Amino acid sequence: MSVASPYAEEVKRVRALGVETGDIAKATGAAMATVTSWIRSERQPKAAYRDRLMELVSIVDRLSRTMDGQYVALWLNKPLPALGDERPLVALGKGRYKAVSKLVAELENDAFS
Repeated sequence: MSVASPYAEEVKRVRALGVETGDIAKATGAAMATVTSWIRSERQPKAAYRDRLMELVSIVDRLSRTMDGQYVALWLNKPLPALGDERPLVALGKGRYKAVSKLVAELENDAFS
């Protein structure tokens, strides 16, 4: 019996909010088969993928506190003018965490004002 890795648990939690395996792959730069191996605890993400995965997890966590969970995946896949009409998932995959995080901060400020 294998023990689930903490990364597997994080990926499962993100998927539970409707973010698909392919979207996680896009945000991390990993292949879908690689993401699937993380879910199964067959391997853990290497450094570059791990950093992007944790950025995605952070964004998803913050979004889930500011909007209904069913809209998190929708927001991540929607082209946004503030990102040059790029989807947040694509921006994360390009290493633009700070730009996406800034937009989420604006949502957080609106949600708590």
